[in-house]
Amino acid sequence: MSIGKCLALGTVVILSALSNPVIAQNESEDDATVTYPASYFAEYGVVSVNDMLSRIPGIGLALEGNQVPSFNNNNRGLGESSQILINGKRLAGKANEESSQLDRIAAEQVDYIEIIRSSSGELDVRNSGQLVNIVLFESQSSSSMSGELGFTHFHDGTVEPNGTFSYSAQAGSLSYLLSADVASNYEYLETREVSFLADNSLNDTRDFDRVREQTTYRINSNVVYQPSAADRIAFNFLYSESDPPSSLSRTVTNYQLPNAPITYEREELPSTQNNWELGGDYEHNFDNGGKYKFLFIVNERDRSTTRESFVSTILGGAETKDLFLETSSKYQERIARSSYTWPVAAAQSLELGVEGAQTIQNSALRLGLNIPGASSPEFGGLRPIPVPNAFSEVEEIRFEGFAIHNWQINERMSLESSLFYETSQIEQSGDINKTRDFDFIKPKMDFRFDMNRSFQLRLSAEKDVSQLSFADFSAGVNQQDDDQDTIAGNPELEQEQTWRYNINLDYRLPNDGGVLNSRFFYYDVSNSIGKVDVTTDPRIPISANGNVGDGKVFGLYLNASIRLGFLNLPQAVVTAAINFEDAYIFDPLIAKKRTIIPFDRGGFRLGYRQDVPAQNLSFGINYQDGFGDVGGTGGNRVRYDIDNVVFFGGGKLRPELKFFAEKLGYGNLTYRMELNNAEDEIRCLERKRYSGYLRDGRLRETEKPCSNTGAELVLKVRANF
Repeated sequence: MSIGKCLALGTVVILSALSNPVIAQNESEDDATVTYPASYFAEYGVVSVNDMLSRIPGIGLALEGNQVPSFNNNNRGLGESSQILINGKRLAGKANEESSQLDRIAAEQVDYIEIIRSSSGELDVRNSGQLVNIVLFESQSSSSMSGELGFTHFHDGTVEPNGTFSYSAQAGSLSYLLSADVASNYEYLETREVSFLADNSLNDTRDFDRVREQTTYRINSNVVYQPSAADRIAFNFLYSESDPPSSLSRTVTNYQLPNAPITYEREELPSTQNNWELGGDYEHNFDNGGKYKFLFIVNERDRSTTRESFVSTILGGAETKDLFLETSSKYQERIARSSYTWPVAAAQSLELGVEGAQTIQNSALRLGLNIPGASSPEFGGLRPIPVPNAFSEVEEIRFEGFAIHNWQINERMSLESSLFYETSQIEQSGDINKTRDFDFIKPKMDFRFDMNRSFQLRLSAEKDVSQLSFADFSAGVNQQDDDQDTIAGNPELEQEQTWRYNINLDYRLPNDGGVLNSRFFYYDVSNSIGKVDVTTDPRIPISANGNVGDGKVFGLYLNASIRLGFLNLPQAVVTAAINFEDAYIFDPLIAKKRTIIPFDRGGFRLGYRQDVPAQNLSFGINYQDGFGDVGGTGGNRVRYDIDNVVFFGGGKLRPELKFFAEKLGYGNLTYRMELNNAEDEIRCLERKRYSGYLRDGRLRETEKPCSNTGAELVLKVRANF
């Protein structure tokens, strides 16, 4: 591991040094936008927009946004930034957002691609870092079809198909994109767990295989109608269906009993899941330079899963059902946003607007156990077990007013400042009835200084409020602990609030030689969400997600994407990244300082891509890993609960080695091969369970499970028609 870290850091430093001889740049103008015309990609035989983007050094920095992870997967409303624009416009979607469209837009439709590093009132979104703008040809009448067929071979011998088909067309003022795809999310997980008691004696071993049979079917469409030069209407629709049933077989050997008896356990987990989304936007441009925009989104996501467990003392013998656990949820959003932007002075613009949203989460949980008492067919023929807060509906009504001011101070400096005022009401009904009101003020400032055409400095400060997971308000299940059937809900949960400060320095090497980027960030977190004590019986400690206090987050991200032209390899690109993070909070539940997930100690990434245009061939390799290993504060990620602690061997960056090769060949088709998890990486963790509260330190058991999913071989064939 230490060698890998040194190599990663050394790569960044050495490549930066080697590139210095070619940094002399002819500055024709100060411009924060880099443009790649379609002719730039002509020699590569590209099929889709994604093929084009993969040839741009440093594109990952733009597509990944600000890179820094937010808390609880925050995706609040429509006012957040987007990294991808189509013809300067964002799609009115959340689940059906722009990045999922890039494989469906044919390369032959693209006029040019822009990397926008500035902020401006003319942009359709707030630029959190860099924007990728895909500009399509204007045509009175055109159409294009593209398709991809392939399969994935898993390490247990299973072969699953994948495919995508899209059709796009333009006729005068109307353009549209229709697409459908099928993707496999099959997984075969092999796990071996060894358990030791507090005196280090062997407790038991558990060997189990988990199979997830999941295939996702999705259709979507985007329609844009421009009746005049001043008006634009667009609609965006998505429907997705994914039924991910799973099964599990477990062999348990108990070494605490004479002759080490073996128990065989089997679980069936049938599941259904689907979601749909409809979005739209209207834009009108006024003669005075003003712009009115209206956007809306309506979506729904439904999921239902049943877990039934059977146990036997003889392999293949008679079984006894000992668990029935059924969960279901329906999540709905309805969001509308209206704003008006106009120039208020030379090189200054102001946007005023309002956004309203309704979010609803319905959830239900039924638990049945094989214990004496009246049984019920609704609980799998087992005895119903009352679970507090098992049936719930949570509804949030939120309104947000905002003002965004953009000021192009001069040709090299710009300042975007904004102020958002949010008021909301969260009401929970069902087993628990409760209503609470909230209001927040959220300022933000973003300053950018283009030192020259290559160097850009960005400074930003903002107040962020997280989107709560309404599933945490009611009882649920713990997907990461087979020994815990249900987890408690918390109707008192409040939003995390974070002051975020960023310093970003971006340098683009001359002659399209690559990108060097460094980012330092500091977060001041309040109301951080973790586990809190909701115990009702002191003999049985119980926790739920709740607000645990305030914390600090520090991070330094270094990235490099270098074209090896100085080694006479202009078609080869090396990428390297190294991340350092430190996050901590004092947690009263465990009476000690701990880290804050999703932040880790950090990690590194290395990649190499080689294009051979003369042979219509591309190939590459990527490797990533995190710092630290399983165990103690030296580990990468630690998760504490009221009576146990889990030490993970990895966090955001887990060990993974990938290869790919792609060639334009017979029939003018593109053939691609991918090998994922090539090292067949085994992932381990360590869980320590305690008698009573963890803070009391009475260790009861230590579990050490290790799992692997095996290597995956993917073959694809793509073409435009």
